[in-house]
Amino acid sequence: MTARLANKVAVITGGSNGIGRACAERFAAEGASIVIADLQPEPGRAAVAELEAGGHEALYVELEAASPEANEAMAQAALERFGTIDVVVTAAGVSSADYQSGDIETQLKRMAQAAEATELNPAAALTELDIDDWRRVLDVNLTGTLLAIQATASIMVDQETQGSIITIASIAARDPLWGSPSYPVSKAGVWMLTKNAARTLAPLGIRVNSIGPGFIDTNMTAAFDQVDEFHDVVIAGTPMGRKGKPSEIASVALFLASDDASYVTGELIHPDGGWFTG
Repeated sequence: MTARLANKVAVITGGSNGIGRACAERFAAEGASIVIADLQPEPGRAAVAELEAGGHEALYVELEAASPEANEAMAQAALERFGTIDVVVTAAGVSSADYQSGDIETQLKRMAQAAEATELNPAAALTELDIDDWRRVLDVNLTGTLLAIQATASIMVDQETQGSIITIASIAARDPLWGSPSYPVSKAGVWMLTKNAARTLAPLGIRVNSIGPGFIDTNMTAAFDQVDEFHDVVIAGTPMGRKGKPSEIASVALFLASDDASYVTGELIHPDGGWFTG
């Protein structure tokens, strides 16, 4: 490893699994101290224990992404433990109001219910959208991203840190895909929020970029593999013919976090296996 993040402190929301966990592992291997902020204490503490076992500095902070108070507490915990914040990755996210990472049965049930509703009403995903579901997805994915940026960027500004903030959007930021509009709208919002924050913070030396992954092999997409019609659509729409790996997204995040991307801000990069080649 080249220690591209030596002596840096990285705060990663949703860092206990999937893309967030891969970023934590890769950043730590490159020399960073890691703050894993996640709603689930058990996997969060397990991730920290694994990093510490590898000789890395790490801290777990419980985070409800949609809570202003929790985001402020997260930033202050990072500051108290490590004295600064250099890098932020906002990987916390949900696909639906009842989403719980690792709960594939609930995801499959929701997919089956959506398919049944669509058979009765082809417009059901829009016209029968539950407003509480809409609010929860936007609260976590979009408002949660804003709150994480506010809490951490405030510290960067106060300390005059030349930092890097990396939001996690999706190919859904540009492609509505199918089904409920909640998730793609939330990710499109993350894209525009990233651009706005980048323009605001650039004069202060803080870069803000977004990653829009394609279908990655995480808990959020695991249910797709168990339903042939969804799996086939994903693979057919991905020219590389496979789902991506979380580590492949972490590699892009590492580039954006490091000085290799010193003149890059306000961008949305799609590691998507070719989804947007057509």
